[in-house]
Order: sequence, then C-alpha cells, then structure tokens
Amino acid sequence: MDLLIKLGNDMVRLWDAYGSAYLGGIRSTLILAVVATVIGCIIGLICGILNTIPYTKSDPLPKRFLLRLIRVLVRIYVEVFRGTPMVLQAVFIYYGLPYFSGNAMRFDNIWVAAILIVSINTGAYMAETVRGGIISVDPGQTEGAKAIGMTHVQIMTNVILPQAFRNIIPQIGNNFIINIKDTSVMFIIGFTEFFAFHRYITGVNNMYFPSAAIEMIGYLCMTLIASILLRLLEKRMDGNDSYELVQDDSLTLSAGTYNHPDRGTPFDERNPEGQKSILREELRRQAERDAALREGKKAETRRSHGNRGSDQDGGER
Repeated sequence: MDLLIKLGNDMVRLWDAYGSAYLGGIRSTLILAVVATVIGCIIGLICGILNTIPYTKSDPLPKRFLLRLIRVLVRIYVEVFRGTPMVLQAVFIYYGLPYFSGNAMRFDNIWVAAILIVSINTGAYMAETVRGGIISVDPGQTEGAKAIGMTHVQIMTNVILPQAFRNIIPQIGNNFIINIKDTSVMFIIGFTEFFAFHRYITGVNNMYFPSAAIEMIGYLCMTLIASILLRLLEKRMDGNDSYELVQDDSLTLSAGTYNHPDRGTPFDERNPEGQKSILREELRRQAERDAALREGKKAETRRSHGNRGSDQDGGER
C-alpha cells in the first residue's frame, strides 16, 4: 500500500510539472491517428475496389492484363506493409528515401512524414478489410442489379459499398484504436507525440515508472473513448429499434411474417383484429366452397334429368 501511495504522489508531481506537455502529446497523437486513419481508409477503399473489379475470359486481353497487374501490385503492397513493423517502415521511408535519392526526396515537415507512414500502413490493412466487406455482400444482389441494366460503377456505389461500409465499420474502429497506440513508434523519426513526451520527461527526472503509469492511463482513456464513440456510430447506423411497419400493403402483410411488437398485424393470431380477419376469411372461403358444392349438385341434377328425358324420347320412338 505504501508503494501505491508513493506511486500516486510521484504521478501527481509529474502531472503538476509536465501536465501541459502530456496534454500536448495526447493532442498530437489524436490528430495523427485521426488524419492517418481517414487517409488510410481512402487508400484501402481504392485498393479494395480495384482488387475486386470482375473480368472474364471473354474480356479484351489489355483489360485482363491491366486488372491482373493491378491485383499483383495491390497484393505486393498489402503483404509488404502488413508483414513488416511500422517502426521499420518509418525508418525506411524517412531515412531511406533521402539515402537512395541523394537527399532529393526528403521530408522537411515531420508531420507530413508521420501522416504518410501511418496512412500507408493503415491502407494496407484497410485494403483487405474493404475487399472482405465487398465480397461479403450477397452475390445475388449484384446479379439482380446487372439484370436491371446497372453498370459496375452504379452497382458499387448504390448497392455494394453502402452495405460493405456498414460491415467494415468495426474494423475501421479497430484500425483507429491501433493507430492511437502505434503512433508511439513515430519517436524514431523525431515526431513528438504522447510517448515521445514520456521519453523526454523520464530523461529529465528519471521517474520512468510513474511517467509510464501516466502514459498507460492516457492511452487507455483515449482508446476507451474511441470505442464508445464507435459503438454509438454503429448503433446509429443500425437504425431505430422502435419502428412502425407498413400496414397498408396487402401483398406485404399477406406473407404473414411481419408483426408489430404491440399490435401485431391483421394476420397475427395474437391480435383480436387479426383473429376476426382470419375468421371472416375462413367463413368466406367456406361459403365459396358451399356455393360451389350446390352448383355442382344442381348441374348433376340437370344432367340426370336430361339423360332420363333422352331415354324416354328414344323409347317412344
């Protein structure tokens, strides 16, 4: 207990002395994570769409070659940036480009370098996420859209992407939370985010563990808030649970598969009005059957009388 009290006191002392620096690091982390996630989603969306453009053997050879080449390039990009750590990607991009270009390609703005690195890494993950979201949509919807004459662009923008976007929202949230934490490796290129301030502060006063505890609480608060906001977004996109069903379309109601939580439908046996409707329908059908039976008996009677009349006429002759 004494050690916990001492840890709390050290954390309070650090926050009093460097609170503004910690808050500045949190602000830089959030800005970098948000901007890089948005750009990464755009990159992933483009790669995912290009990677799912269909082609057949009947298509022209240049089209098939171009689409195959695009898929190969996207696959190489995805595998390279998903298969290597972001810290090494930062080193190769920030220090490797000037090295191989003779300082012709160098980053004068550290923000541009950090956003580029995190965005490219996020785009590699989002490319596969978007591809999975697109192929998760029922292929029958694509066939139905083609049957009514829609082009591939119209199908993607009006049918596939709206559903795929809802399916990949959880993964977008996961990538955003991952980016909040993974921006901590940007200290390798001199970007001063939340973790970089921690390294600076511990270098000044050697209070490493109390500062690390502040860092852990800060990252946990950021990720928890992001998770709550993403849950609210998902719930909003799911729509309102207390909705009113259409009660005027007899073709819809005749299926008997819809019911209102309180009132039911005219075809719901729990609804008194529905019971009356079902009873009236049964009485109507019974009356139709009785009328058909009476008509059949009358017709049979007429036929039997006609046959007897024919037999009498033949005997008289």
